[in-house]
Amino acid sequence: MRGLRERAPSVTIVNEYGPTEATVGCVSLRVGPGDELPAGMMLIGTPVANTKVFVLDRSLGPVPPGAAGELYLTGAGLARGYHRRAGLTAARFVACPYLGGERMYRTGDLARWTRDGRLEYLGRIDDQVKVRGFRIELGEIEAVLAAAPGVAQAVAAVREATPGDKRLAGYVVPGPGRAGDSDQLAAAVREHAAGRLPEYMVPGTVTVLEALPLTPNGKVDRRALPAPGLSGAGTGAGRGPQTVAEEIACRLFAEVLGVDRVGAEESFFELGGHSLLAVTLA
Repeated sequence: MRGLRERAPSVTIVNEYGPTEATVGCVSLRVGPGDELPAGMMLIGTPVANTKVFVLDRSLGPVPPGAAGELYLTGAGLARGYHRRAGLTAARFVACPYLGGERMYRTGDLARWTRDGRLEYLGRIDDQVKVRGFRIELGEIEAVLAAAPGVAQAVAAVREATPGDKRLAGYVVPGPGRAGDSDQLAAAVREHAAGRLPEYMVPGTVTVLEALPLTPNGKVDRRALPAPGLSGAGTGAGRGPQTVAEEIACRLFAEVLGVDRVGAEESFFELGGHSLLAVTLA
């Protein structure tokens, strides 16, 4: 939408969100000439007439503005269910605890309310992953990465450097004027994320790409994302080892982290290390 606004600044753009099960257009966003689109956010707007939207947690409790939850829809446009698929209908069309006798459709989409009462789309619930015992919504991480200064697009993914060692990786596309300073941008994005996310949700690496790989229907192709780059870290950047103890520590860091070389002043955790790997290191 932002690209269309840049090419046609005098046109009013209307974006409609909604699954087939809720008659497609049930949340709408209208952007007129001169209206600003918040950077790093995928706004989908507000419910249309005769439609109600809920953003709920796993216990079907409402989440506060700014918190992520699953998007549920109900109203006049709701379908009766899936033809001759009673089990799937029961799983996706559930009783609405806030409207007596009404049903609501669980979309499987991750969203949150903004402070001004609009909906922001964050991704799919099935993008939820489990890393080191923590359940993580990749959409939440992507929203923080995309909001970092100098970032136009962002994606988070889970990669295995070695079998069983799952690590979070961030991928960003630089905004105008930021091409060419990949290492600085990667470090700045990671610092931005560390100040806004708990430690276990901060990507161990941030890789700067010219563009995100896309599937034929225009969605991000996560399987085509390259192996994470360390953006200057883990390549022996900075001072080399000067003592036998430093040489041994650098070699062990590199071995456990799965990188070629580690500088004497590089941080184990900033290179993607975590508590479980620290036990291996010890």
